[in-house]
Amino acid sequence: MGTPSFAIPSLEALIKAGHEVVAVVTQPDKPRGRGMEKGASPVKAAALKHKIPVLEPVRLKDAEFIERLKALRSDLIVVVAYGKILPEEVLKIPPAGCINVHASLLPKYRGAGPINRAIIDGEKETGVSIMLLDKGMDTGPVFAKERILIEDTDTAGSLSEKLSTLGVGLLVRTIGPIAEGDIQPERQDERLASYAPLLKKEDGHIDWKKTSREIKDLVRGLSPWPGTYTHWHATLLKIHSGRVGGEGIEGGGGGGPGTVIKAEDDAIAVRCGEGVFEIIEVQPENKKRMTAAEFMRGYRVKAGDTFA
Repeated sequence: MGTPSFAIPSLEALIKAGHEVVAVVTQPDKPRGRGMEKGASPVKAAALKHKIPVLEPVRLKDAEFIERLKALRSDLIVVVAYGKILPEEVLKIPPAGCINVHASLLPKYRGAGPINRAIIDGEKETGVSIMLLDKGMDTGPVFAKERILIEDTDTAGSLSEKLSTLGVGLLVRTIGPIAEGDIQPERQDERLASYAPLLKKEDGHIDWKKTSREIKDLVRGLSPWPGTYTHWHATLLKIHSGRVGGEGIEGGGGGGPGTVIKAEDDAIAVRCGEGVFEIIEVQPENKKRMTAAEFMRGYRVKAGDTFA
């Protein structure tokens, strides 16, 4: 059971390892792209390539879907970024249960946005957890975990690819012993639990009163989606990349957080609540992505301007 590209390597690995994937469950076709034409989920496309039957229930409690799922007589269900909480009717079907590949070191960052939140929070490491699903939100006992360092250059996009690969390896190594009952899961420590809810576009609005480090982590953590943005005069400006300003750049000029203190060379230096954030890549509303240098040439940004 899966929907986005993150889940495809797990599906491919199960097939390659010789497991019989009797069906794939994914979310129904949705409007996608600029034309908003209905299109298949990435996992559905991958399943059809391998000629695997695909189920696309609108409601997981639908009686017809439950009966079709029972008829498959599967030993175990693997869930990777499916996007919906499984009801008890589904959890009870496979004898070995339903296991989930979750992109965090549980019980930290339960929920839909663990990769983004780990970067936004400035974490130095994260990982994947293989867990037994229960009726809660990522609250089930954990079979295995594997850690990975978060590089300072990682974005949510690059870290997602790394964690997908990490999760594949852990899944392939543990699925056999799980199905045979050779691994017993451990309960999560509720005292350490934290949540990473689904992101919204408005989460990307930059608050220049934050520290330059916090703003850099926000930009990284929301790349490529939903992205970060600010306003310059009447223009909405997406911020694609930037860096914490170097020593000595804070000097010169007045103005509070959001004030441009330097606009030259390859970056726009903006005063933050603490420190300076240098904007490297931007995208004005309805325009193409461009370097800060290109933006400065076309829009005449200068010291003393403000972002909000």
